[in-house]
Amino acid sequence: MYIVGSYTLAVIFCFITMLCWGSWGNTQKLAAKSWRYELFYWDYVIGMVLFSLLLAFTAGSIGTEGRPFLQDIAQANWSSIGWVLLGAVVFNVSNILLSASTSIAGMAVAFPLGVGIALVMGVLNNILLHPTAGQNTGLLWLGVALVVAAVICNGVASGKVSNDQRDPRQNRKGVILAVLAGLIMSFFSALVYNGVDLADFHNPAAGKLTPYTAMVIFALGVFLSNFVVNTIVMKKPFVGEPVTYAQYFKGNFKTHLVGMLGGAIWALGTSLNYISAGEAGAAVSYALGQGAPMIAAIWGVFIWKEFKGASKSVYGLLALMFGLFIAGLSCVVVAGM
Repeated sequence: MYIVGSYTLAVIFCFITMLCWGSWGNTQKLAAKSWRYELFYWDYVIGMVLFSLLLAFTAGSIGTEGRPFLQDIAQANWSSIGWVLLGAVVFNVSNILLSASTSIAGMAVAFPLGVGIALVMGVLNNILLHPTAGQNTGLLWLGVALVVAAVICNGVASGKVSNDQRDPRQNRKGVILAVLAGLIMSFFSALVYNGVDLADFHNPAAGKLTPYTAMVIFALGVFLSNFVVNTIVMKKPFVGEPVTYAQYFKGNFKTHLVGMLGGAIWALGTSLNYISAGEAGAAVSYALGQGAPMIAAIWGVFIWKEFKGASKSVYGLLALMFGLFIAGLSCVVVAGM
């Protein structure tokens, strides 16, 4: 299988993760003109499964190092598989909440708030459960603190948007959903890594999983749990009328394809994050990937115009948010060197 060979390359891959995690929401925005997010999410999950399988049979099966995908999944023990599946269920619940928040409050609000919280709590979980020797923990936490400050700036900016620009009650609901999503999402990465041998991708321990196999099991776990989680949300949506599976099958090919593209983008970012964790460490790779709110905020502010007509003070806060995110991510990179 393909293995990342240096910290520099691992950081580059983590930045690609950040781009992917911060950009997949655009596909939801594109589909939302005629497609409810509950229906979009099925295509998103299918795209995630298909791309993870494609990667497993290509990059996850080439070369002489590590274990190829089929050999790896055949020797995996149920404990490792169980940890990854648990992480998948936790992620699925949190991501549906994040998707709901995006549809209500917009990308510029949902992603910085929800994923910002997931960043702080997720780094803590990974440091406690999967510590990496040689990391500058103090500098890592400084970076996290700067990201927290950026999240606060985003929250204040959102609160300053006038009532005629956004329904305050709906916006409040979107904020609450984003907070819940972030708290739950913070646990999924550490749970998945319990099933992966982070210490040695070249010669992984017996029973443990390689990152490629873990990604396939994770995607399948999200897909299977979706029959419970998303079905509940379809029947009891956070906003609007209930939707049915009959409506899903009435969607056109282009709409389904957009959703699958969103899942493939997310799966690419997550796969790169997993294969980078061996060099960068669990906490640093997760923290860099969760810089996604900055990317999502850029899309929300400059492309989707979610703050159009806001005051100068709001744009000042958004500019400060971007600066704090950049400074925070820089600290995280240096902390892992």
